[in-house]
Amino acid sequence: MARFVSLSPACPGTSAIAVACKIPIMQNASDVAPSVSDRAPDFAPPPDWIPADPFPAGPALHSFVSGTAARDRTRVAYFRRAESDHLHACVWFGPSTEGPPDSVHGGAIAAVLDEAMGAVCWMNRHPVVGARITINYRHMVPLGFSGRVESWIDHIERRKCFITSRLTDESGKVYAEGEALFIQLTPEQIDASMRAREQRKLRSTP
Repeated sequence: MARFVSLSPACPGTSAIAVACKIPIMQNASDVAPSVSDRAPDFAPPPDWIPADPFPAGPALHSFVSGTAARDRTRVAYFRRAESDHLHACVWFGPSTEGPPDSVHGGAIAAVLDEAMGAVCWMNRHPVVGARITINYRHMVPLGFSGRVESWIDHIERRKCFITSRLTDESGKVYAEGEALFIQLTPEQIDASMRAREQRKLRSTP
């Protein structure tokens, strides 16, 4: 069994986003499952999942979670179902996400759920940034774990989007759950962000 320690308002490694975490503390070796694979597998999503790109500017090369530069650490592929506003993802946590021995760092799990919760807003035409996330860790996640993420909009209050998410294995066992508050950007903020990205691209072009 695992007991939980709450850390609030922020966990190490966070900045603008305040995170309240419940971190399971290992009490015996049976709490940690063996590693699954040190190499990212070929994802096999359910047949009714449709590939999705939730962000309007396309995938970011240097995205901390799902960018090409992160592929040795985490792999994330986004999907949706027809007639559904939920966002789904296949995810793999590589050896570079280690926290507790042979287990995924809680910050890596939080980062994946954080991006998925923001992504479902962007997919549904609500451009947002995170204001607060809460992660509940239900089970230790072994290194090499391949799982699934689902995120959805719970409700919206003016510019505030309240989001829920979960990380599961293929059988549906829940390893972590997330709840978040995201704030919708103003048109001026969106324009400034897009201009900054284009300027960064120009600076990086040989």
